[in-house]
Amino acid sequence: MAFTLRNLSVLAYANGFTLWHYRAGNDALDLLDQAGYFADAGDLMAPGDILMASSASGARVATVQRAETSLCPCLAAL
Repeated sequence: MAFTLRNLSVLAYANGFTLWHYRAGNDALDLLDQAGYFADAGDLMAPGDILMASSASGARVATVQRAETSLCPCLAAL
């Protein structure tokens, strides 16, 4: 399944920092690591933001980073 913007929610925002939650549904958490998975949210997420993701296979917490070759956000595990 592809990224779905309506499954991305802001949990908290302060001083330019955003805490996000993404409901991945039945997607494996490994899919979230693929380059470009969060491309549709590239104008919303900023480096240093924290994203909590949950799916049928578990949960993950990661920081948002910019991929060196694109403006798309990518995740780095905490």
